[in-house]
Amino acid sequence: MEITEIRISLRDDNKLRAFASITLDDCFVIRGLKIIKGAKGAFVAMPSRKRPDGTYQDIAHPINNDTRSWMEQKIIDAYEEEVEKLELEAGIEVSKE
Repeated sequence: MEITEIRISLRDDNKLRAFASITLDDCFVIRGLKIIKGAKGAFVAMPSRKRPDGTYQDIAHPINNDTRSWMEQKIIDAYEEEVEKLELEAGIEVSKE
């Protein structure tokens, strides 16, 4: 399995840094991933929905830690590239964390 496309949509929010969409093997899209500023740096939250009891349930997610780490690193790398691109174009510095 390969991530063949990553789209990043930056946000100007205190914790929510960006939304991401990924395409797997040019044939399956996952939308609604969130890049969140956490205490230990940025992390990727999988798309989820709110349940009637107020908790959240992931709609799509990796089923093992190796896949989660691989996917998260690819998405964070794409996010950082998008931030660097914005900084170069606008001549500003954006916090990545």
